[in-house]
Amino acid sequence: MTRIAVIDHGAGNLVSIAQGLQQAGARVDVTDRPTDLSNADGIVLPGVGTTGAAMDRLHAAGMVDPLREWGGPLLGICVGLQLFFEHSEEDGSDALGLIPGRVTQLANTPLLPHIGWNDVSFKPDPLFAGVPTDATFYFVHSFAVVPDDESVIVAETEYGSTFVAAARSGRRVGVQFHPERSGKSGLRMLANFVDECQRDADAS
Repeated sequence: MTRIAVIDHGAGNLVSIAQGLQQAGARVDVTDRPTDLSNADGIVLPGVGTTGAAMDRLHAAGMVDPLREWGGPLLGICVGLQLFFEHSEEDGSDALGLIPGRVTQLANTPLLPHIGWNDVSFKPDPLFAGVPTDATFYFVHSFAVVPDDESVIVAETEYGSTFVAAARSGRRVGVQFHPERSGKSGLRMLANFVDECQRDADAS
């Protein structure tokens, strides 16, 4: 059975995420202990709030270096995606630095935070396999990532202006929206991540 570690750093929709992964057949460990990562086939890094607060909690839990060193599949959700990058303008904080780039406030928006359902334009990617092209996803945020290398962008959407909805660098993939709150399409994405973790484990 595929083992997924969901990082509990005090800010994330952990129950819904765990349930979605379990529906896909994964064994889920919600954990704040770095030692639990060694037996995992994949890791999910969720998050709400600010990158600075999330990084403080990750540092306190001793998770920062293990996450930076993790070479297997890693899924970031909302602030979890933002933590992949180097720096956030939200609170002037440094993040994990897994992907070159920064986090900036949404521009030209009618209202912040952005809360609601959006269409997402996505490129072919294992995370979006079988997801209808007209699917909508649920967003709650005021900031979004700006990668240095645009080739890592796998999905975009619009709210006032176009922003990154998903990005991938190798086994690291993240989404700005909440798949655990996005109905069948979101659950399909969580199942796709479980499949990706199992393929990776089978190949190793």
